[in-house]
Amino acid sequence: MDIISKNRWVAPMLSVLLVCIVGVNVVQATGKWNEASDSKQMTHLAASVQNSASSSSTGDRRMMTDGTSLSADSSIHTANWTASLPAKDWLTAAQEEQELKEAKAKHKARAAAAAKAKKEAALKLAKIEKAKAAAAVTTPPQKLYFTRTELLNQEDSKLATWSYSVSDKELLLLQKIVMAEAEGEPYEGKVAVANVVLNRLRSANFPDTIYKVIYQKSQFSPVANGRLKRVVPNEDSVKAVNAALNGQKEVADDTYYFLSLTLADDLTVARSKKKVKTIGHHTFYK
Repeated sequence: MDIISKNRWVAPMLSVLLVCIVGVNVVQATGKWNEASDSKQMTHLAASVQNSASSSSTGDRRMMTDGTSLSADSSIHTANWTASLPAKDWLTAAQEEQELKEAKAKHKARAAAAAKAKKEAALKLAKIEKAKAAAAVTTPPQKLYFTRTELLNQEDSKLATWSYSVSDKELLLLQKIVMAEAEGEPYEGKVAVANVVLNRLRSANFPDTIYKVIYQKSQFSPVANGRLKRVVPNEDSVKAVNAALNGQKEVADDTYYFLSLTLADDLTVARSKKKVKTIGHHTFYK
């Protein structure tokens, strides 16, 4: 009895321990059931979503086949895509487009300005050349400039090896010989006759003044027959002489002779000299 009395607390302790063990097992079993249930629910949910997506895709394809909502669907996707772009990218693209437009506008403006400047320069140059041409036939130079082989333009005077001052008397004499020799000839033929006289003035093989060149014996028929004294230079003759004095050349600087093959009595020049060109009725030789 003493033993039982002393160990009476053992039975309640065993009962409590048994209850705890049973409780733990029940809790574990309940947790496993809940996990299985949750897993099953997730599986059903995934299958449902997949079926829904498949159904939606099939519906889209059907609508595309019918041709009723393809553009709308495309625009929706495009809108969604553009909406997803960062605002910074849109701003950068807009800025780049604006800069490109401004660059094109500036390039166009520069091209227009360059074309305008070029046109104005061409017009200015044309006016200058026209003024020079007008001056060349209206204003004879007072001094001629030569090298050993050619008559220079007035602008090239610095290249000259020697110069010659033309007096008013010699200017008139030159105009008269051109008139007497080439009255019925083309304007170019009149310039060429003046060229021949000036070429002889430059050459060491002929006299060294205009007067002496023209009056050299047996060289110009109007001097021999007296026509030179009778003629009055017309406008074309004056212009032709002025042009020749200003450097216009219808024959080369080594051309020293001319004659009319139909009127000349002596054809020695034609037989002994080299032909350069024919202008009107005159043939020129060197």
